[in-house]
Amino acid sequence: MSKKSKLEQLIKVKQSEVHGKGVFAVTDIPKNTKIIEYTGERISWKVAEERHPHDPKQPNHTFYFGLEDGSTIDAKYGGNEAMWINHSCKPNCQALEEDFGKTTRVFLYAKKKIKKGEELFYDYGLVVDEKMTKQLKKDYECRCGAKHCRGTMLATK
Repeated sequence: MSKKSKLEQLIKVKQSEVHGKGVFAVTDIPKNTKIIEYTGERISWKVAEERHPHDPKQPNHTFYFGLEDGSTIDAKYGGNEAMWINHSCKPNCQALEEDFGKTTRVFLYAKKKIKKGEELFYDYGLVVDEKMTKQLKKDYECRCGAKHCRGTMLATK
């Protein structure tokens, strides 16, 4: 029998009550723990726009992670469990870019203690180049249910 990796000991993907699949703690995760790297194919934003949407039936559901340098991680190709972490306006995780010389990698950290069985969330803070409208907010509707939910996964201006 093979030993489970550190990742397999912390989280598992299963159906979410918030949206589709989600990622859940299989053990208590202490505050500030590095949980998982957001992996996938590194592409330019231009390539991401050409690929969009991944699913024409759900055009606003993608696995893109925009980086500060303007590039994008497309988790549909080479991604891992991190691609299933849902958005929340009151997240228990945060995504941080870390510099590794010639490359930047993204890791998700626990913002607080996450209890066994709890779903992991981070604030997507999506940025779009369009004018903020009611329809755009609806297209990127938030389903987190937080007390102070802003109603959208879009970043506040």
